[in-house]
Amino acid sequence: MRLRTLADPDHLPALDKRYTMRHLAGDLPAGLRLDHPPRILLLYGSLRDRSYSRLVVEEAARILRFFGAEARIFDPSDLPLPDQVAHDEHPAVRELRELSMWSEGQIWCSPERHGQITAVMKAQIDHLPLSLGGLRPTQGRTLAVMQVSGGSQSFNAVNTLRLLGRWVRMFTIPNQSSVAKAFQEFDDAGRMRPSAYYDRIVDVVEELVRFTALLRPHVPVLTDRYSERKEASMPARDEGRDLSAIAIAPQIQGQSA
Repeated sequence: MRLRTLADPDHLPALDKRYTMRHLAGDLPAGLRLDHPPRILLLYGSLRDRSYSRLVVEEAARILRFFGAEARIFDPSDLPLPDQVAHDEHPAVRELRELSMWSEGQIWCSPERHGQITAVMKAQIDHLPLSLGGLRPTQGRTLAVMQVSGGSQSFNAVNTLRLLGRWVRMFTIPNQSSVAKAFQEFDDAGRMRPSAYYDRIVDVVEELVRFTALLRPHVPVLTDRYSERKEASMPARDEGRDLSAIAIAPQIQGQSA
């Protein structure tokens, strides 16, 4: 699998454990006790050797582990651009979609570049279709959004990530994180220094775990839609006559869009 290996997964030098609530999911009322840890997928938006968005999600993954969740970080280093590979037949695309199906919640963290999220971040989200073989890789999952900036604090990237999360039918939590001048916030080993920015990341992760645990038993009801029930009852569409199917069909006989 294209997963990042987490160095020192249980070492949290910036976390003051006197003020934490360990294993949040296990502290829920008896009726909401979980039969497995919340499953969280983390995506980051830069391929640099010292990627601050990756360092942020690695810190978030360690905090998730501390709170009793299971965290997996997708490595997008060989992910093709959307539509670059015919029929999306690429192992990185397949693994990303499988991880999204596995997840119950996600964290997206992008650098802000030219006032927006990066192409690396957008490509990952674009590879997650609303529907895939009758399954929905994003619908009903919780989502936390984060960003890193090279300059002063900004919220352009997290605002865009919120819009995208809504578009793919995820429950985006209220809290968020924006780390300004990220190059100042990490030591030579890539660990985040104690700061208000680190504390906010802890807040976001704590809230995500709670929302994921609380929503888990209710997701089937919350995502039960009239339009989808109606569509499921109809005969299979004739792709030779369906205009939307024709529009997205592979080009043939050397034709191009």
